[in-house]
Amino acid sequence: MYITSLKTYMQRVDERPRLLVKIETSEGISGWGECYNHGPDLALPPLLDYLFHQIEGEDPRRVEYLILKLNQQCRFPPGALGLAAISAIDHALWDIAGKAAGLPVYMLLGGNVRDRVKVYCGVYTAPDPEYARDQTLQLHEDYGYTAFKISPYRRDLHKGRWGELVRETGDYFGRIREITPSEFEFAFDAHAKIFEPYQAIQLAAAIASHDPLFYEEPIRPEHIPAWSELKSKINVPLATGESLYSRFEFLALLNARGADIIQPDICVVGGMTEMRRIATLAEAHYVTVAPHNPMGPLATAVNIHFCAAQPNFKILEFKPHVHAPWAVDPYMPVDGHMELRPDRPGWGIEIDEACLQKDDYVHWERKITRKPDGSTAYP
Repeated sequence: MYITSLKTYMQRVDERPRLLVKIETSEGISGWGECYNHGPDLALPPLLDYLFHQIEGEDPRRVEYLILKLNQQCRFPPGALGLAAISAIDHALWDIAGKAAGLPVYMLLGGNVRDRVKVYCGVYTAPDPEYARDQTLQLHEDYGYTAFKISPYRRDLHKGRWGELVRETGDYFGRIREITPSEFEFAFDAHAKIFEPYQAIQLAAAIASHDPLFYEEPIRPEHIPAWSELKSKINVPLATGESLYSRFEFLALLNARGADIIQPDICVVGGMTEMRRIATLAEAHYVTVAPHNPMGPLATAVNIHFCAAQPNFKILEFKPHVHAPWAVDPYMPVDGHMELRPDRPGWGIEIDEACLQKDDYVHWERKITRKPDGSTAYP
């Protein structure tokens, strides 16, 4: 068996662009993968065309060899776009390997260590407590969710006194705790909007007494010593990692004791192959993995196989999609978990390629926050 072609399909999931990749082989077995769209979406297809020539004619089942080849042919370490492209290729190769063997991918990873995968729902905003109660109760009724992620910001954090926002956040979480079932878990995603670490420490203190599931990415990821200091001064589980790329960056974070939970993205770090290396490093540091997954149904399928086989997995991010017509039979939560599909080889999801022929691309840009004085801030 050898690789014959690579196709790209720029599509959307709900209102965000998503790029799907299909690799075809001489035996008629094909595999699918998904890129993370970091921003310059239209730069990815030509990059993938370039990378295809590095693997054309190769045996797709040699996943480790081919991913090493793609990384090592780069003179400099691949960055955001390069690793996103390699991630999709890696996914597609694993899918082919599973289909060729007649096995789910997780069986190629040593088999499943759990029978199902726990998920939480990203709400992402900070709705009024009563609306949050109704929304989470509905999600619980529909899918069995007991874990959710919301924002700690009830308003623009650059307007008004910071201490007032901290107080409001504490009161907000306290009210949510009062009116929602006690078994519900709530995480807070601060979206790296805080520049000064002491403010992140103050915000953590405001939510600590109400037992958050985790406190995600309050500050930027670049300066690892700041994460070490932050973790040493807060009393809530600290999570980060969606903006880190390689095992080397995660190793620096772990060695600095900078997180309780890491959140690598399997569509960012280089795919399943690199994701497993990162997770093993975390396991050796007594750190769990909660994959970043605001993606489409295909990326969710890839994540489920990773989570099924990874011992130190904690919980997977998943928000039900409204628009992804190319996913014929997406994984959906049952009782707050994703069920495995042991009778389906590869990723266990069917892609309607005919549906992908329709141009469904949507342009999206991250909005830049402006402070009251006109200067820019992290969004």
